[in-house]
Amino acid sequence: MSKISRRSFVTVSAAASVGSISRIAQSAEVIPGFDQTKTDYDAEKVWQPYSDRKVRVGIVGHGVCKFGLQFGLQHHPNVELVAVSDLFPDRCADMAQKAKCSKTYPSLEEMVKDDSIEAIYCATDAPSHAKHAVLCMEHGKHVATAVPAFRGDIEDAERLLECCRKHKDLVYAMFETSCFHDDLYAMEKLYAAGVFGRIVYSGGEYCHPHSLGAPALGSYKDWRKKGCPMWYPTHATAYYVGITHKPLLDVSCQGTPYFDKDMQVPNVIGNIFVSEVGLFRTGEGGLSRMIICHSQGEYLEAGRIRGEYAGFNKTFVGDSVGRERYDNAVKGGLQIKKYALPPGVSPGGHGGSHGYLGDDFIDAILRGRKPRVDVIDALNMTVPGYYAHLSSMKDGETMKIPQYSL
Repeated sequence: MSKISRRSFVTVSAAASVGSISRIAQSAEVIPGFDQTKTDYDAEKVWQPYSDRKVRVGIVGHGVCKFGLQFGLQHHPNVELVAVSDLFPDRCADMAQKAKCSKTYPSLEEMVKDDSIEAIYCATDAPSHAKHAVLCMEHGKHVATAVPAFRGDIEDAERLLECCRKHKDLVYAMFETSCFHDDLYAMEKLYAAGVFGRIVYSGGEYCHPHSLGAPALGSYKDWRKKGCPMWYPTHATAYYVGITHKPLLDVSCQGTPYFDKDMQVPNVIGNIFVSEVGLFRTGEGGLSRMIICHSQGEYLEAGRIRGEYAGFNKTFVGDSVGRERYDNAVKGGLQIKKYALPPGVSPGGHGGSHGYLGDDFIDAILRGRKPRVDVIDALNMTVPGYYAHLSSMKDGETMKIPQYSL
C-alpha cells in the first residue's frame, strides 16, 4: 500500500515471529495459512463496544485444522460460549477443554435443538456447509460457516439462498479470510470511494503447494480427495467479489493434470486436474483471472486489481486522477486500515483475518446489519468455481454463471 505499506507492520501475536514463519517449510504440523499472523491496523483507535449484550454461541467442528476455535469467538467480550460439538468424542473433549466450555453435543443436529443458543459457527466439512447453514437457520439460529459456501452440489446454492430469503431476520456469514487481508480491506474501501474507477483487470491466486508423495491433509470422509481445485475458489475470487461486491458473469477455464500420465487417474467426480485457471468476465465488463493451484512454490492467498485511474498490487499506484481521488478520500476521513479488535481477540492466521471475521459476525448480529461476506457475496465467490470446472472439462468452453439476489 503506498501510504499503508511504507508504515511498519505491527506484530500482533507472538506466533507471528520470523522464526515461526521460516519453520513452515520444515514442519509438517504447521498448515499453510495458519502461520500468516502479521497484520496492520489502526492502533490509535481503541475498540469501543456497541453493546454489553452477550450473544449465546455454539461452535461445531474441531477437526484436523482445529478450525472451530480459530476465530476467537470463545474470547469475544460480546459472546457467551454455550456449547461446542464435534462428531468424534476425543476431538469434542479436546475442543471443550481448550475453549473452557463445560457443555458439549455429539453433533450439530443435537446442538440446534438447544433453544438457549442464538448463533452457531459451523467449521464442518465443506460439502456440508450449505446443509448445515440451512439447518441452523431453520432452527432460528444466526449462522456462520467456513469456506466455501457449498461444495460440489450446485443445488445447494439455491437451497441456501432460498433459506436466507425466508429468514431475513437472521445473519448468514461466510468466513472468507481474504476479505480481511490488509490489502483487500484497503482495496474495498478505496473502490467504494471511487478511487479506482471501474476495474479493468483483477486477479486472484490460491496456491497451496503439496509435495508429491506426501500425505494429503486429512478431511472428514476424505472430502478433499473427491473434488477439483475450482470447487474451493473463494480465497482467489474474493479479490474481485470481495472488493466490488459485484458478480462474475461467465468463465473460460483450463486445467492442468499431473504431467506423469500414470498419475492422471480420474477421481470419483472424474477430475484429473491439480490446477485450474479461469478467465472471467466481470459485472463491470472487465476481466478477472483466478488461479487455484497445487504445484510447488510459495503459499499464496493473494490478488491485485487494475482500474481506470489506479491499481493495487501490494501498493497503491495511480495516475494524477487516481492519486487526487486517493488523497481526497483519505483527507475526507476514509479509513483504509483495519480497526482494533476487542480485548482478548487476536487477529490470528490467514493474514490476520480470523479474529476480524469472528468479530464481524458478532457485530452484525448485535447491530442487525449485513456481515462482511453475506449470502450474495458468498455465492458470487463460490458458484463461479463450479462453472469454471465445468468449462475446464469442456476444454475451455465459455460457461454462463447464474446471478443471485435477495
